[in-house]
Amino acid sequence: MILKEKTKRKIRTVLASTLIICLAPVFQRVRTVSGASSMAAFAGKEIVCAIDLNDQNYGAKGLETGLNYELLEKFASDNRCSVKIVAANKGTDYLDSLKNGKIDILVSREEKEMDNLLVSKELHNGIVWTVKDGSNGQMRQINNWIGHFTSSADFQSTVGRYYGSYNPLKKAEKGIRCKEVSPYDAIIKQNAKSLGWDWRMLAAVVYQESKFSIASRSPRGAVGLMQVMPHTGKHYGNEDLLNPRENIKTGTEHLKRLQNMFSKYNLSDEELIKFTLAAYNAGEGRIIDCRNFAASRNVNPDNWDEIVKLIPLMREDSILQEESVKLGKFQGYETIAYVDSVLCLYDAICEICPR
Repeated sequence: MILKEKTKRKIRTVLASTLIICLAPVFQRVRTVSGASSMAAFAGKEIVCAIDLNDQNYGAKGLETGLNYELLEKFASDNRCSVKIVAANKGTDYLDSLKNGKIDILVSREEKEMDNLLVSKELHNGIVWTVKDGSNGQMRQINNWIGHFTSSADFQSTVGRYYGSYNPLKKAEKGIRCKEVSPYDAIIKQNAKSLGWDWRMLAAVVYQESKFSIASRSPRGAVGLMQVMPHTGKHYGNEDLLNPRENIKTGTEHLKRLQNMFSKYNLSDEELIKFTLAAYNAGEGRIIDCRNFAASRNVNPDNWDEIVKLIPLMREDSILQEESVKLGKFQGYETIAYVDSVLCLYDAICEICPR
C-alpha cells in the first residue's frame, strides 16, 4: 500500500523529534565536559599553574590550596590538557611570572593587583584564576568551565570536602561521629593497605604532620601532607611533593621502610608502630642509638616507654663517651611528644569514625 504524502511527513517529523530527544543528553554532556566552549585554547597543552593563597587566614583553615589543586586537575581533564601545579612560597609574587609567560594560570584572591591581566569569574570564596593580558580565548574557556562546573552537584560535593573542621580531638570531645576523616581518605586508605596499618593510624600521622593541608612547609624544608623532605622524595622517585597522591605515597613508602627495619627485632605490633613513628620523626639513626643505649644499660630496648625513661640521660654531655651511641646527644622532646600525639589522634579518630 502506498502511503499518502501527508502520512509520510508525519512519520518523518516523529522520527526526527525522537532522534533529537535521544541525542540531546549526549550533546549536553559534551558541552558540559568541554566547558561549553568551542574554543580549544588549552587542548593538548601542558599548562603551568601557581596557587597563591594564604590559607591560614581564611575559613578553610589551610585546605583551600588542596581544593584548588583538585579543581585545576578537573579543569585539565575536562579541557583535554595536562597540568603542572606549584604552590607559592611565602613572600613570592607570581604576577611577574604570569606576565612573562612562565606560568599560564595564577590562582589567587581578588584583592591582588591585577593590572594588564585577565581575571576570571569568582570560583569560590573570593578566589579567581588569572591569565596574562591578550589570552582572551583562554579566559573565555576558563569562564565557561567555571560557569558550568560551579553550578553542578560535583562542584558542591568537592567543595564540601574541604570546608569545615577536621580536627579529630575537637570532634571526639564533642561526641561527633562522621564517615570522613579528611578530604584525602581514599588516598590514605589505599596506602595504608600497603603498610599493613589501620588506615586511621595513617590518617593520624597525616593530620599530625600537616593538618591535611597540602601547602604545609616546615622550617626544616619538609613539605606537603606528610611533611616529606625533598631529598627523601627524590630517594623514592618523587619530586612533586605538592601532589597529595605522590606525597602520601612517598611518606607511606618511607614508613614501610622504617617498619621493615624494626621488624627484625622482637617487637609487638603496638611497639613496632611506636618505633616506626619515632624513627619517622627523628630518623632511624637516632632511634637505633636509643635502643643501643638502652641495651647497654640492661633496659628493654623493645619497649618504647622504657626508652623514653632513658632519653633524659641522652641529653647529658656524658652520652658523648658512650660507645653504643653514634650520633651524640639526643634531646628527644619532640619525638616523645610526636609519638604520644599520633597515638592520641588515632584514638580520637577511632572514636569519631568507628570504621
